Amino acid sequence: METRYLSLAEVARHRTAEDCWVVHDRRVYDVSGFVQRHPGGEQMIVLRAGGDVGRVMEGPPHRHSPNAHRWLQQYYIGDLEREGEGEGTRPPQQEQTLRQRGEKSDAEQTSDFVMDARCKKVDPDNDLVDWNKPLLWQVGHLREKYDEWVHQPVDRPIRLFHSDLIEACTKTAWYMVPLVWFPIVLVSSWYLYSELARGNTRLFTSITTDYSIPVHKYCYPIFFLFGMFLWSLVEYLIHRFVFHMNPPASNYYLITLHFMLHGQHHKSPFDGSRLVFPPVPASLVVGLFLGAFHLLIPGVIGLSIFVGGLGGYVVYDMVHYYLHYGSPKKGSYLYGLKAYHVKHHFEHQKAGFGITTRLWDYPFRTSIPEETFDKSH
Repeated sequence: METRYLSLAEVARHRTAEDCWVVHDRRVYDVSGFVQRHPGGEQMIVLRAGGDVGRVMEGPPHRHSPNAHRWLQQYYIGDLEREGEGEGTRPPQQEQTLRQRGEKSDAEQTSDFVMDARCKKVDPDNDLVDWNKPLLWQVGHLREKYDEWVHQPVDRPIRLFHSDLIEACTKTAWYMVPLVWFPIVLVSSWYLYSELARGNTRLFTSITTDYSIPVHKYCYPIFFLFGMFLWSLVEYLIHRFVFHMNPPASNYYLITLHFMLHGQHHKSPFDGSRLVFPPVPASLVVGLFLGAFHLLIPGVIGLSIFVGGLGGYVVYDMVHYYLHYGSPKKGSYLYGLKAYHVKHHFEHQKAGFGITTRLWDYPFRTSIPEETFDKSH
């Protein structure tokens, strides 16, 4: 495909949130699909739409990361013409050959599924994997290249499995999380509150019945909130030690497991179908946590704390989705969280593990350094 050459006048005509072009290093980018996702808010881009964003990206106040510059290249649509040149295409000897979006390979044509049209044709030198095939069974072969590759985000949908049924179980719309789990939290809360209202629940009954303390029904909100607080710690620990484990380069299976659990999200952070935990695998994890709570804190009190934790999980997944696709008001709590989380994805993958709160990053010393953290991407 021939390189397209565009005039400044043509670029300047695209300056709305729905139709937004920008120039950087004399290359033109159509960032219309990224405007809403920008961590600094839509206005940060719209105000500069139709113009050059080079100075802004280089800073001050914020110098964009190499990953941010790499991400921008996905929206390239042409070059800015030199003064005095007409708009159009240059002679073939001056062209850059770009791979066409949606072009099918032989592997795709013989496959039993169709890849998303946004997947570019495979470039083995840059991509290292074949995007026309499920990625899960490929990433383990990257070995020592995996860590760098998985932390170079792209704007492409990801397919993990050949089977459409199994693949469907790994993806879900955001609204399925509250739709499935919120009724369970609500019904369980009413049941547990009613059980406490019977007046039969007491503390320390396993130690002695002489000094056991009756538990009032109004204690349920306290147990519930404690469960939500406890979840914030669990959320941090899972994100840091499970989702961000460092699989050995020689271990194919651990690399594959890491990619399935969380690596896929870092590779494609705006794949909307993979931003929340699908209900099917989530139910297995919830079942394990429920069993653990039953063993550690049996009875109504333990269940009350567990239900609070389940409510915390629902909040966590909703906040996480909003941090990727929402546009919080500048200066708000969620605005700061969004910028913090994008820093985690694009620049500080080994820090900033808090999602709903930065609280636990401070005592565990994994907070993103303040001097590199600001309100923009």
